[in-house]
Amino acid sequence: MTAKDPTYTAKDGEAVIYLAGGCFWGMEKYMEGIPGVLDVVSGYANGKGCEPVSYEEVCRGGTGYKETVRVLYDPKRVSPETLLFAFFRAIDPSQRDRQGNDVGTQYQTGIFYTDAASEAAARRVAEIERERAENGFYVLIEPLRIFHEAEEYHQNYLTKHPNGYCHVRPEEIAEASGLKIDAGRYVRPSDEELKKRLTERQYAVTRKNATEAPFVNEYFGNTARGLYVDAATGEPLFSSSDKYQSSCGWPAFTKGIDENVLIYKEDLSHGMRRTEVRSRAGDSHLGHVFTGDRESPNGTRYCINSAALRFIPYEDMDKEGYGELKKYV
Repeated sequence: MTAKDPTYTAKDGEAVIYLAGGCFWGMEKYMEGIPGVLDVVSGYANGKGCEPVSYEEVCRGGTGYKETVRVLYDPKRVSPETLLFAFFRAIDPSQRDRQGNDVGTQYQTGIFYTDAASEAAARRVAEIERERAENGFYVLIEPLRIFHEAEEYHQNYLTKHPNGYCHVRPEEIAEASGLKIDAGRYVRPSDEELKKRLTERQYAVTRKNATEAPFVNEYFGNTARGLYVDAATGEPLFSSSDKYQSSCGWPAFTKGIDENVLIYKEDLSHGMRRTEVRSRAGDSHLGHVFTGDRESPNGTRYCINSAALRFIPYEDMDKEGYGELKKYV
Protein backbone atom coordinates (compact mmCIF):
# COMPACT_ATOMS: atom_id res chain seq x y z
CA MET A 1 0.00 0.00 0.00
CA THR A 2 1.08 3.59 -0.61
CA ALA A 3 -0.13 6.94 0.67
CA LYS A 4 -1.02 7.86 -2.92
CA ASP A 5 -3.16 4.75 -3.45
CA PRO A 6 -4.01 3.09 -0.13
CA THR A 7 -5.93 0.30 -1.89
CA TYR A 8 -3.09 -0.98 -4.08
CA THR A 9 -0.02 -3.03 -3.18
CA ALA A 10 2.66 -3.32 -5.87
CA LYS A 11 3.65 -6.82 -6.99
CA ASP A 12 6.59 -8.15 -8.96
CA GLY A 13 5.93 -8.50 -12.66
CA GLU A 14 3.32 -5.79 -12.93
CA ALA A 15 3.28 -2.04 -13.56
CA VAL A 16 0.59 0.58 -13.03
CA ILE A 17 -0.67 3.76 -14.63
CA TYR A 18 -3.75 5.89 -13.87
CA LEU A 19 -5.91 7.21 -16.70
CA ALA A 20 -8.75 9.71 -16.49
CA GLY A 21 -10.77 9.34 -19.68
CA GLY A 22 -14.19 10.74 -18.91
CA CYS A 23 -16.79 8.34 -17.49
CA PHE A 24 -14.85 5.52 -15.85
CA TRP A 25 -17.42 2.88 -16.75
CA GLY A 26 -16.38 2.79 -20.40
CA MET A 27 -12.69 3.41 -19.84
CA GLU A 28 -12.56 0.45 -17.43
CA LYS A 29 -14.23 -1.87 -19.96
CA TYR A 30 -12.05 -0.55 -22.77
CA MET A 31 -8.69 -0.91 -21.05
CA GLU A 32 -9.36 -4.32 -19.48
CA GLY A 33 -9.77 -5.88 -22.93
CA ILE A 34 -6.27 -4.94 -24.11
CA PRO A 35 -3.94 -7.97 -24.19
CA GLY A 36 -1.41 -7.71 -21.36
CA VAL A 37 -3.67 -5.72 -19.02
CA LEU A 38 -4.09 -7.60 -15.72
CA ASP A 39 -6.73 -5.60 -13.87
CA VAL A 40 -8.60 -2.30 -14.11
CA VAL A 41 -10.29 -0.54 -11.18
CA SER A 42 -12.50 2.57 -11.29
CA GLY A 43 -11.84 5.38 -8.84
CA TYR A 44 -11.21 9.05 -8.19
CA ALA A 45 -7.81 10.72 -8.54
CA ASN A 46 -5.92 13.91 -7.78
CA GLY A 47 -8.56 15.81 -5.87
CA LYS A 48 -8.64 17.18 -2.36
CA GLY A 49 -10.71 16.86 0.80
CA CYS A 50 -13.93 14.88 1.25
CA GLU A 51 -12.41 11.65 2.48
CA PRO A 52 -13.68 9.02 2.15
CA VAL A 53 -14.56 10.11 -1.39
CA SER A 54 -18.09 9.53 -2.61
CA TYR A 55 -19.54 9.68 -6.12
CA GLU A 56 -22.15 12.22 -5.01
CA GLU A 57 -19.53 14.62 -3.60
CA VAL A 58 -17.36 14.34 -6.71
CA CYS A 59 -20.34 15.03 -8.98
CA ARG A 60 -21.26 18.15 -6.99
CA GLY A 61 -17.94 19.67 -8.09
CA GLY A 62 -15.32 21.56 -6.17
CA THR A 63 -13.25 18.55 -5.04
CA GLY A 64 -10.99 18.42 -8.09
CA TYR A 65 -11.30 14.62 -8.30
CA LYS A 66 -11.42 13.06 -11.78
CA GLU A 67 -13.08 9.77 -12.66
CA THR A 68 -9.98 7.62 -13.20
CA VAL A 69 -9.07 4.00 -13.80
CA ARG A 70 -6.09 2.26 -12.27
CA VAL A 71 -4.58 0.04 -14.96
CA LEU A 72 -2.35 -2.84 -13.87
CA TYR A 73 -0.42 -4.46 -16.70
CA ASP A 74 2.35 -6.89 -17.48
CA PRO A 75 5.19 -4.79 -18.97
CA LYS A 76 6.58 -7.90 -20.69
CA ARG A 77 3.36 -8.20 -22.70
CA VAL A 78 2.30 -4.62 -23.28
CA SER A 79 4.16 -1.30 -23.10
CA PRO A 80 2.86 1.89 -21.49
CA GLU A 81 3.10 3.52 -24.94
CA THR A 82 0.59 1.02 -26.32
CA LEU A 83 -1.82 1.70 -23.45
CA LEU A 84 -1.44 5.44 -23.89
CA PHE A 85 -2.00 5.43 -27.65
CA ALA A 86 -5.11 3.30 -26.99
CA PHE A 87 -6.22 5.82 -24.35
CA PHE A 88 -5.98 8.70 -26.83
CA ARG A 89 -7.91 6.67 -29.38
CA ALA A 90 -10.88 6.56 -27.00
CA ILE A 91 -10.97 10.21 -25.90
CA ASP A 92 -11.28 13.67 -27.46
CA PRO A 93 -8.24 15.60 -26.16
CA SER A 94 -9.70 18.91 -27.34
CA GLN A 95 -12.44 18.79 -24.68
CA ARG A 96 -11.97 20.40 -21.27
CA ASP A 97 -14.07 19.00 -18.39
CA ARG A 98 -16.09 16.93 -20.83
CA GLN A 99 -16.21 13.66 -22.79
CA GLY A 100 -19.20 12.77 -24.92
CA ASN A 101 -22.43 13.78 -23.19
CA ASP A 102 -20.76 13.89 -19.76
CA VAL A 103 -19.93 17.41 -18.57
CA GLY A 104 -18.17 18.43 -15.36
CA THR A 105 -14.73 18.72 -13.80
CA GLN A 106 -14.84 15.03 -12.84
CA TYR A 107 -14.69 14.18 -16.56
CA GLN A 108 -11.45 16.07 -17.21
CA THR A 109 -9.00 13.78 -19.01
CA GLY A 110 -5.54 13.09 -17.65
CA ILE A 111 -2.59 10.73 -17.36
CA PHE A 112 -1.29 10.30 -13.81
CA TYR A 113 2.07 8.57 -13.53
CA THR A 114 3.86 7.01 -10.55
CA ASP A 115 7.44 6.56 -11.79
CA ALA A 116 9.99 7.95 -14.22
CA ALA A 117 9.36 5.31 -16.90
CA SER A 118 5.62 5.97 -17.12
CA GLU A 119 6.22 9.72 -17.02
CA ALA A 120 8.62 9.47 -19.97
CA ALA A 121 6.13 7.35 -21.93
CA ALA A 122 3.28 9.75 -21.12
CA ARG A 123 5.21 12.80 -22.28
CA ARG A 124 6.49 11.07 -25.43
CA VAL A 125 3.02 9.91 -26.50
CA ALA A 126 1.39 13.19 -25.48
CA GLU A 127 3.84 15.11 -27.66
CA ILE A 128 2.74 13.12 -30.71
CA GLU A 129 -0.94 13.38 -29.83
CA ARG A 130 -0.60 17.13 -29.23
CA GLU A 131 0.73 17.49 -32.78
CA ARG A 132 -2.24 15.51 -34.08
CA ALA A 133 -4.80 17.56 -32.16
CA GLU A 134 -6.37 20.28 -34.30
CA ASN A 135 -8.75 21.93 -31.84
CA GLY A 136 -6.69 22.26 -28.66
CA PHE A 137 -5.15 19.82 -26.19
CA TYR A 138 -6.40 19.69 -22.61
CA VAL A 139 -5.16 16.34 -21.28
CA LEU A 140 -3.45 16.67 -17.88
CA ILE A 141 -0.01 15.06 -17.59
CA GLU A 142 0.96 14.98 -13.92
CA PRO A 143 2.12 12.70 -11.10
CA LEU A 144 -0.48 10.77 -9.15
CA ARG A 145 -1.16 12.54 -5.88
CA ILE A 146 -4.03 10.45 -4.55
CA PHE A 147 -6.37 7.69 -5.76
CA HIS A 148 -9.44 6.26 -4.07
CA GLU A 149 -11.36 3.28 -5.39
CA ALA A 150 -14.93 4.05 -6.41
CA GLU A 151 -17.94 2.40 -4.80
CA GLU A 152 -18.52 -1.27 -5.61
CA TYR A 153 -21.52 -0.61 -7.87
CA HIS A 154 -19.23 1.33 -10.24
CA GLN A 155 -16.79 -1.56 -10.65
CA ASN A 156 -17.29 -3.54 -13.89
CA TYR A 157 -20.40 -1.46 -14.47
CA LEU A 158 -20.73 -2.13 -18.21
CA THR A 159 -20.25 -5.86 -17.67
CA LYS A 160 -23.13 -5.81 -15.20
CA HIS A 161 -25.17 -3.35 -17.30
CA PRO A 162 -24.24 -3.93 -20.97
CA ASN A 163 -26.64 -1.24 -22.20
CA GLY A 164 -25.27 1.47 -19.91
CA TYR A 165 -24.22 4.72 -21.56
CA CYS A 166 -20.59 5.60 -22.18
CA HIS A 167 -18.74 7.75 -24.70
CA VAL A 168 -16.42 4.83 -25.55
CA ARG A 169 -18.12 3.00 -28.41
CA PRO A 170 -18.47 -0.81 -28.44
CA GLU A 171 -16.55 -0.85 -31.73
CA GLU A 172 -13.61 0.86 -30.05
CA ILE A 173 -13.69 -1.64 -27.18
CA ALA A 174 -13.65 -4.55 -29.64
CA GLU A 175 -10.85 -2.93 -31.66
CA ALA A 176 -8.62 -2.54 -28.62
CA SER A 177 -9.14 -6.16 -27.59
CA GLY A 178 -7.73 -7.24 -30.95
CA LEU A 179 -4.50 -5.29 -30.57
CA LYS A 180 -1.59 -7.19 -32.15
CA ILE A 181 1.33 -4.75 -32.37
CA ASP A 182 3.03 -3.07 -29.42
CA ALA A 183 3.87 0.59 -29.98
CA GLY A 184 6.74 0.63 -27.47
CA ARG A 185 9.12 -0.95 -29.98
CA TYR A 186 8.67 1.82 -32.54
CA VAL A 187 9.87 5.14 -31.19
CA ARG A 188 9.77 8.09 -33.58
CA PRO A 189 13.26 9.57 -34.13
CA SER A 190 13.86 13.30 -33.87
CA ASP A 191 13.15 15.42 -36.92
CA GLU A 192 16.88 15.92 -37.43
CA GLU A 193 17.47 12.16 -37.37
CA LEU A 194 14.62 11.56 -39.82
CA LYS A 195 16.12 14.01 -42.28
CA LYS A 196 19.33 11.96 -42.20
CA ARG A 197 17.63 8.56 -42.29
CA LEU A 198 14.98 9.16 -44.96
CA THR A 199 15.34 10.17 -48.58
CA GLU A 200 14.15 13.62 -49.59
CA ARG A 201 10.98 12.13 -51.07
CA GLN A 202 10.29 9.97 -48.00
CA TYR A 203 10.68 12.96 -45.71
CA ALA A 204 8.41 15.12 -47.87
CA VAL A 205 5.68 12.45 -47.84
CA THR A 206 5.83 11.33 -44.21
CA ARG A 207 6.47 14.68 -42.54
CA LYS A 208 5.13 17.26 -45.04
CA ASN A 209 2.09 15.34 -46.32
CA ALA A 210 3.35 15.29 -49.92
CA THR A 211 2.06 12.81 -52.51
CA GLU A 212 4.39 10.96 -54.84
CA ALA A 213 3.68 10.37 -58.53
CA PRO A 214 1.35 7.47 -59.41
CA PHE A 215 2.50 4.32 -61.25
CA VAL A 216 6.24 5.12 -61.07
CA ASN A 217 6.62 4.66 -57.29
CA GLU A 218 8.52 1.76 -55.73
CA TYR A 219 5.79 -0.61 -54.53
CA PHE A 220 2.85 -0.03 -56.90
CA GLY A 221 3.67 -3.15 -58.89
CA ASN A 222 5.23 -5.16 -56.07
CA THR A 223 3.65 -8.63 -55.81
CA ALA A 224 6.20 -10.22 -53.47
CA ARG A 225 5.11 -11.79 -50.18
CA GLY A 226 6.03 -9.74 -47.13
CA LEU A 227 5.30 -6.95 -44.67
CA TYR A 228 4.99 -3.20 -45.25
CA VAL A 229 6.21 -1.07 -42.33
CA ASP A 230 6.39 2.65 -41.56
CA ALA A 231 9.54 3.99 -43.25
CA ALA A 232 10.12 6.33 -40.29
CA THR A 233 9.77 3.93 -37.35
CA GLY A 234 9.47 0.37 -38.66
CA GLU A 235 6.00 -0.04 -37.15
CA PRO A 236 4.12 -2.79 -39.08
CA LEU A 237 1.25 -1.42 -41.17
CA PHE A 238 0.13 -3.67 -44.04
CA SER A 239 0.52 -7.25 -45.23
CA SER A 240 1.05 -8.40 -48.80
CA SER A 241 -1.94 -10.70 -48.18
CA ASP A 242 -4.18 -7.61 -48.19
CA LYS A 243 -2.55 -5.89 -51.18
CA TYR A 244 -4.35 -5.87 -54.54
CA GLN A 245 -3.59 -4.44 -57.95
CA SER A 246 -5.48 -1.17 -58.26
CA SER A 247 -5.69 1.23 -61.19
CA CYS A 248 -5.12 4.15 -58.80
CA GLY A 249 -1.34 4.08 -59.36
CA TRP A 250 -0.28 3.63 -55.73
CA PRO A 251 0.00 0.55 -53.48
CA ALA A 252 -3.55 -0.44 -52.48
CA PHE A 253 -4.62 -2.54 -49.48
CA THR A 254 -7.99 -3.78 -48.27
CA LYS A 255 -7.10 -3.33 -44.58
CA GLY A 256 -4.26 -2.77 -42.14
CA ILE A 257 -2.53 -5.60 -40.31
CA ASP A 258 -3.80 -4.11 -37.01
CA GLU A 259 -6.48 -1.42 -37.02
CA ASN A 260 -4.94 0.08 -33.87
CA VAL A 261 -1.80 1.25 -35.72
CA LEU A 262 -3.75 3.41 -38.20
CA ILE A 263 -4.91 6.93 -37.36
CA TYR A 264 -7.63 8.69 -39.37
CA LYS A 265 -8.07 12.42 -39.94
CA GLU A 266 -10.45 14.43 -42.11
CA ASP A 267 -8.60 16.01 -45.03
CA LEU A 268 -10.24 18.94 -46.83
CA SER A 269 -7.23 19.90 -48.93
CA HIS A 270 -7.35 20.44 -52.71
CA GLY A 271 -11.09 21.10 -52.60
CA MET A 272 -11.88 17.49 -51.64
CA ARG A 273 -13.24 15.73 -48.56
CA ARG A 274 -11.04 12.70 -47.88
CA THR A 275 -9.92 10.56 -44.95
CA GLU A 276 -6.19 10.75 -44.36
CA VAL A 277 -4.34 7.76 -42.90
CA ARG A 278 -1.38 8.27 -40.58
CA SER A 279 0.76 5.86 -38.56
CA ARG A 280 0.27 5.53 -34.81
CA ALA A 281 3.78 5.69 -33.33
CA GLY A 282 5.47 7.78 -36.02
CA ASP A 283 2.55 10.05 -36.98
CA SER A 284 3.74 9.61 -40.57
CA HIS A 285 1.44 10.67 -43.39
CA LEU A 286 0.71 7.44 -45.28
CA GLY A 287 -2.05 8.27 -47.75
CA HIS A 288 -5.86 8.05 -47.77
CA VAL A 289 -8.60 5.45 -47.36
CA PHE A 290 -11.66 5.20 -49.62
CA THR A 291 -14.83 3.11 -49.55
CA GLY A 292 -16.94 1.82 -52.41
CA ASP A 293 -13.94 0.83 -54.54
CA ARG A 294 -15.14 -1.68 -57.15
CA GLU A 295 -11.66 -3.10 -57.64
CA SER A 296 -11.19 -3.88 -53.95
CA PRO A 297 -12.24 -7.33 -52.72
CA ASN A 298 -14.03 -5.75 -49.74
CA GLY A 299 -14.81 -2.32 -51.22
CA THR A 300 -12.15 -0.54 -49.14
CA ARG A 301 -9.00 0.93 -50.65
CA TYR A 302 -6.10 2.12 -48.55
CA CYS A 303 -4.23 4.20 -51.13
CA ILE A 304 -0.72 4.48 -49.66
CA ASN A 305 2.43 6.27 -50.80
CA SER A 306 5.34 3.89 -51.46
CA ALA A 307 7.65 6.54 -49.94
CA ALA A 308 5.90 6.12 -46.58
CA LEU A 309 6.67 2.40 -46.54
CA ARG A 310 9.53 -0.05 -46.26
CA PHE A 311 8.97 -3.57 -47.53
CA ILE A 312 10.25 -6.56 -45.57
CA PRO A 313 10.30 -9.74 -47.72
CA TYR A 314 8.72 -12.76 -46.02
CA GLU A 315 12.03 -14.64 -45.93
CA ASP A 316 13.68 -11.71 -44.11
CA MET A 317 11.01 -11.14 -41.47
CA ASP A 318 12.68 -13.29 -38.79
CA LYS A 319 16.06 -11.59 -38.99
CA GLU A 320 14.40 -8.14 -39.17
CA GLY A 321 12.52 -8.83 -35.93
CA TYR A 322 9.04 -9.37 -37.40
CA GLY A 323 8.87 -13.17 -37.19
CA GLU A 324 5.82 -13.20 -34.92
CA LEU A 325 3.82 -11.50 -37.70
CA LYS A 326 4.52 -14.11 -40.40
CA LYS A 327 1.14 -15.71 -39.70
CA TYR A 328 -0.53 -12.56 -41.06
CA VAL A 329 1.46 -12.51 -44.29
